[in-house]
Amino acid sequence: MDGRIAVLVSGSGTNLQTLLDDPAIGPRIALVLSDRPGIFALERAERAGVETVVLQLGDYPDRDAYSEAVRDALLTRGVDVAVSAGYMRILGRAFADAFAGRWLNVHPALLPAFPGAHAVRDALQWGVKITGVSVHFVDEQVDHGPVVFQEAIEVFPDDDWDSLEARVHEVEHRLLPRAVRALLEGRLKVEGRIVHVLGDEDA
Repeated sequence: MDGRIAVLVSGSGTNLQTLLDDPAIGPRIALVLSDRPGIFALERAERAGVETVVLQLGDYPDRDAYSEAVRDALLTRGVDVAVSAGYMRILGRAFADAFAGRWLNVHPALLPAFPGAHAVRDALQWGVKITGVSVHFVDEQVDHGPVVFQEAIEVFPDDDWDSLEARVHEVEHRLLPRAVRALLEGRLKVEGRIVHVLGDEDA
């Protein structure tokens, strides 16, 4: 897939930076879209010379209208692949249909465990011994689409949010570019909920 990429962000953009720094991915990033103005992720994009757009949910009558606006922002710029990298808005059918099979998300847990916005906190509160990172295709449901890659992370007895989050980020920064490269190269084949990764150098 010789695709132009849009990265959707809501925060500091550490995963965005790993994508910008990847020689196979960075040159293809055509747009960074945020739901919040003034975040550091937008500054990262601007430093890299990538166009930025801010679309705030409150400026639209409902989530469907917002989803359509985000979709149109990408389509009018010829975007082929969407990557959610710490993007905290749920997009509906209009966006999911437009980017079906071309939309990836990174999530800080071993899905289907701990979906939602507070996965690291939830893992600590539940006292689990193992958590991890998932990169998955996105559909209309929250943290639900077929999993491309997962990697487990041990939770230590003395972990707090900061220490566990740091190890989660380390894994995210490896898995997300790996998944995006595989998608761009046409090496992800989905059968139901099973994703086959063809010729993965890290498999």
